[in-house]
Parts: sequence; C-alpha cells; structure tokens
Amino acid sequence: QVQLVESGGGLVQAGGSLRLSCQASGRTFSNFAMAWFRQAPEKEREFVGNIIWRSGFTSYVDSVKGRFTISRENAKNTVHLQMNSLKPDDTAVYYCAAQETPGPYKYWGQGIRVTVSS
Repeated sequence: QVQLVESGGGLVQAGGSLRLSCQASGRTFSNFAMAWFRQAPEKEREFVGNIIWRSGFTSYVDSVKGRFTISRENAKNTVHLQMNSLKPDDTAVYYCAAQETPGPYKYWGQGIRVTVSS
C-alpha cells in the first residue's frame, strides 16, 4: 500500500523559504509521477507542480515558476518542494500526491500547512 508522508511546513515571513518533503513508501516509484497540490482557505485545491520519477522532468503552475523547485531523492524515495520568495498568497495546506502513469492521482498525503506572513 502506498503511503505518502509530508514534512517541513510551518510559518515563514514573506520573502522567505521553506522546503517540504514527501516520504513515499509501499511501492517502487519508477513508473510514478509525484505532484504537489495546495488548498488555500475557501479555495479549490490547485496543482502546484509535478515530477516524473523516471526522467526527473518537472512542470509547474505559472504562479510558482521561478520560485518553487521539485526534486527527488531516489535512494530515499523522497520528493522535495523547495519554495523560495514566498508570498502570503502561497499560504495553504500542501499535499503530496502520487500517480501511477497513466492514471489519476490516486494516492495522497495527509497535507501539511504552510503559512506566509506579510
């Protein structure tokens, strides 16, 4: 059974940085895409970005391009979301998700809160 556990959230001032991590277990993830989503208060959950595990190819929503970077550590089955130049609009609960390609994002972490103060 796939399990995803996020860590690294917290409170940071605008302009600061945080790194979120997602520890994945239960499967071999070479055929997976790993993504980060976020949900701000009273808003829909939105896609932030993803990484294709095998190739390392990444994609991002426009609002975070140039500020956020997704990477993976193969040996630790861990995906990271490095967030720089944080803005109050980045405040949300961030979720790690896994997709066994092709297919939907079937597996989700419990979410971790990021708060950016102005």
